[in-house]
Amino acid sequence: MGTKSLCLLLASVLVAYYVYTPIPENIEERWKLMLINAGFRTVSHVVSLEFYLLQVLMYEIEFNLEYTAPISDENVTVTDTKFNNVPARLYMPRKQSSGLKRAVIYIHGGGWCVGGSGKCKGLFFSLSKIFIFKMCLFCQAAPTNTFVFLPQRYRLAPMYHFPVQFEDVYTVVKFFLQNSVLAQYGVDPNRICISGDSAGGNLAAAVAQQLLDDLEVKVKLKIQALLYPALQTLDLDLPSYKDNENKPILPKSLMVRFWSEYFTTDVSLQEAMASNRHVPAESSHLFRFVNWSNLLPEKFKKDHVYASPIYGSSMLGKKYPGFLDPRAAPLLVDDTKLLGLPVTYVLTCQHDVLRDDGIMYVSRLREVGIEVIHDHIEDAIHGVLMFITSPTDLALGHRVANRYIEWLNINL
Repeated sequence: MGTKSLCLLLASVLVAYYVYTPIPENIEERWKLMLINAGFRTVSHVVSLEFYLLQVLMYEIEFNLEYTAPISDENVTVTDTKFNNVPARLYMPRKQSSGLKRAVIYIHGGGWCVGGSGKCKGLFFSLSKIFIFKMCLFCQAAPTNTFVFLPQRYRLAPMYHFPVQFEDVYTVVKFFLQNSVLAQYGVDPNRICISGDSAGGNLAAAVAQQLLDDLEVKVKLKIQALLYPALQTLDLDLPSYKDNENKPILPKSLMVRFWSEYFTTDVSLQEAMASNRHVPAESSHLFRFVNWSNLLPEKFKKDHVYASPIYGSSMLGKKYPGFLDPRAAPLLVDDTKLLGLPVTYVLTCQHDVLRDDGIMYVSRLREVGIEVIHDHIEDAIHGVLMFITSPTDLALGHRVANRYIEWLNINL
């Protein structure tokens, strides 16, 4: 065998090794998903290197920041504005409606550090295009009243840490819910939804909780829709974290990194979270809110056995109290803080480290009498709603998107 042939063989083996990821057999288009996942991992490695170089050279300058201008079409008018000095992007239907419109406040995911409706970092995290497609599809699916969409931008980690992301979103939502603003855009104050995916689901849930205690907000949300949300920081060793540790798109290591960089670039927190030894003993009372042995249905427990938490350094809790704050981890609120929440739709995916976060929230909401629709997708991975545009579209993505859209259409 010649040198060139040997090199080609070795290169082929290395590429195959890199691309191959075990995919659950009940998932469709497995090889396509492997290729997509390899692309995500490649971008993740590149972004990691960029972050390192940035921190060494120019930590104070945002990198690779490209503004995406609003793009309208024959169905939707897209405009940029500011609500209380926080950037916002509005999607308004061109078709005139005789009545008031329904509104969806949508908060993007991306681990609090990537994505956005107008700014994006990295090819595979250009979520704005996906949101535009989704919103247009949503508008066309509405048979009666048209919609106003408010996909919420917020400043991103690691340049900005909690609570900046929460405060950006809360500021816009509170501003939008003023009767004068709703009247300006022709929105029915009784038909407003807050929704988000992944980290966006986290922010949506936290904002919905905070609104209940804000006496200045008179308009109430009709529904909230949380799509594979991240809801707790205490136990990063749930059954779903163990079952899906190396599953596509969001392995445990990446989720731990997202969580830790939401609060700090100090790697000591990331290392403690990776070993699940980051919660100080003085915060042990919070574990009752995320005790999966009480909150998960038997089918999700499988053969896992609940173990008492191993506590970490008090120093981490004092330096970075955000990871113990319910605004960052909505599952940590007391039951009394759940009373009054709107009808809730929670979408969870079987092959997702965040699966149990959503399921535990469903259990807690039902225990206090909140109406909850739990839509569990047995053959889905995390981030499934991203895969609805070429070249990364999957039949699974379209199927799940249609379920989400149909529920919104019926219930809003």
